[in-house]
Amino acid sequence: MDLNFNKNEDHNKLLLSDLRQKFSKIKLGGGEKRIQKLHAEGKMTARERIDYLLDANAESIEIGALVGGGMYKEHGGCPSGGVVVKIGYIKGKQCIVVANDATVKAGAWFPITAKKNLRAQEIAMENKIPIIYLVDSAGVYLPMQDEIFPDKEHFGRIFRNNAIMSSMGITQISAIMGSCVAGGAYLPIMSDEAIIVDKTASIFLAGSYLVKAAIGENIDNESLGGATTHCEISGVTDYKAKDDKDALDKIKNIVDKIGDYDKAGFNRIKTVKPALDEKEIYGILPKARTEQYDMMEIINRMVDNSEFEAYKDGYGQTIITGYARIDGWAVGIVANQRKVIKTKKGEMQFGGVIYSDSADKATRFIANCNQKKIPLVFLQDVTGFMVGSKSEQGGIIKDGAKMVNAVSNSVVPKFTVIVGNSYGAGNYAMCGKAYDPRLIVAWPSAELAVMGGTQAAKVLAQIEASSMKAKGEIVDEAKEAELFAKIKARYYEQTSPYYAASRLWTDAIIDPLDTRKWISMGIEAANHAPIEKAFNLGVIQV
Repeated sequence: MDLNFNKNEDHNKLLLSDLRQKFSKIKLGGGEKRIQKLHAEGKMTARERIDYLLDANAESIEIGALVGGGMYKEHGGCPSGGVVVKIGYIKGKQCIVVANDATVKAGAWFPITAKKNLRAQEIAMENKIPIIYLVDSAGVYLPMQDEIFPDKEHFGRIFRNNAIMSSMGITQISAIMGSCVAGGAYLPIMSDEAIIVDKTASIFLAGSYLVKAAIGENIDNESLGGATTHCEISGVTDYKAKDDKDALDKIKNIVDKIGDYDKAGFNRIKTVKPALDEKEIYGILPKARTEQYDMMEIINRMVDNSEFEAYKDGYGQTIITGYARIDGWAVGIVANQRKVIKTKKGEMQFGGVIYSDSADKATRFIANCNQKKIPLVFLQDVTGFMVGSKSEQGGIIKDGAKMVNAVSNSVVPKFTVIVGNSYGAGNYAMCGKAYDPRLIVAWPSAELAVMGGTQAAKVLAQIEASSMKAKGEIVDEAKEAELFAKIKARYYEQTSPYYAASRLWTDAIIDPLDTRKWISMGIEAANHAPIEKAFNLGVIQV
């Protein structure tokens, strides 16, 4: 291996180490003291509950682990959005589990908490997989109620989704394992079946203090909404559990009896590991986001037996398209090629840029995958579409629109991996979050922005400098350099994959070597939902 490979490897492994350190801290939720307090109450933490519920030694993936990072500092923060979400297996059946983290503000709902819960429900609805709620929450975080209560994608949408999923026949099971108050009380009771833990859990529209204030009645919380009340008097809940583990065991027993599902029928054979060493990805992926590299070297270390059947290999070469298998599943791959290409006409095409011929090729390939019922995997390292008079006169907007149209109307499941750059309209055409990928993940090397940091900072610095001059301020070279450095630093913070993950623009930041697992589990989930709509591009300009 050359020196550049070793430098890249060291850099990418440091990024991965930083990711692991952040995750280790996040797993503590609200901190060691609050975990100890929870244990003293005879309760398990959200992560302990999920670990006990999911099958041992089976694969699982966590959605939104980094959500809330750097947000709500004035409120003490909200690690992981105060809720843990995992896709895994219960008695061999793939499920998604949502668990309130009572160590974070007593499990109260921040705006990002609602967004993360809605994302979990979206995954369950798209893939028609069972969803399990482990409820332990103080309800809406009142200091921010205006940002969580009344809008379409706020708290109330969760109960609407409960009702929609019920009508779709998607299994929903809730375990009330702590506090469950006010509007939040509807979530478990709108599930198919509800379990409540004796003595440590309660559910009511208003607690004892509010009841006293509202109607003057004196009553304790246990009598008002404990397990005995709701299992033996009101009939609100279906099962009484003696402790957390008993409640989780009851969920396992219920899931174990669920019948088989209709399958979408995506093609799968026995899995084969890549023939080339996956770990070499760390050395191939360049340290600088501006450097060129061959994306095929990444793909060959990601797909089964390192076998890839290229589609239109010699045409539109700044996008790679072709068929492969990932963990046995047949997939169609659409990837940005990051090395400079010389066309047969002798023209140079820049890597990571989408040209008219590349967009045309990708559009045709996406249509082929839809016809053959093959899931699509997008590998993003894109700076955008080609600009300039030649591209504009060649119809780059028209060809780009065709590609966006194909991605938008695709009916097969789509999965997006942000390997490096994800800039501007390139993000859209390569199936960014707005285009409904079933799962979207980023590598630690990813950057998401409307344009590259240096270019954006130059534009913004010029605008600010012009504004200052218009006000009569003196702006010399030193001041311009200071402005540029300040704006660039701020802009780069916003392009970080952690900035995106904290806001749930991506589902996770992952180790590149976990990509195969994420895509495989994603396709397995999608296989629960037969395709009911035909692929139709609608009206496009030919």
